[in-house]
Amino acid sequence: MYDILKLIHSLLRWTILILLITSIIKSLQGMVSKRVYASSDNKISLFLMISAHTQLLVAIVLYFVSPFVQFDANGMKYDEIRFFTMEHTTMMLIAIVLITLGRILGKKAATDAGKFKRLFWYNIIALLIILAAIPWPIVGMVHRPLF
Repeated sequence: MYDILKLIHSLLRWTILILLITSIIKSLQGMVSKRVYASSDNKISLFLMISAHTQLLVAIVLYFVSPFVQFDANGMKYDEIRFFTMEHTTMMLIAIVLITLGRILGKKAATDAGKFKRLFWYNIIALLIILAAIPWPIVGMVHRPLF
């Protein structure tokens, strides 16, 4: 079960990154060109939020079955256990909150420019946090394969 959840979690990571980058690019284009906020913009942010929340549900289950998540004081001595128990979890949760806020506040903005601006800034900050929280195979002491 752990391996299947980890695979789903990894694949969803790429879906979220693609949707997040697409949303950022479209938001930036919308701000620069001053175009109308279209239904395609709305759908991308919706699919991004759905993917992020699905990822959160998978992550919650994974959090409780992973051998790299430990709640004792000794676990905090090891980089990998501390990373997955605290750092990765906290940063990803913050990123999901930002994606959700970007969608909600973007939809509520009075103007199209305001919608694009909110989506852009919330999503760009979420992307930076996600990129910092992913255990890349070429960076740092804690790493995982790309797939």
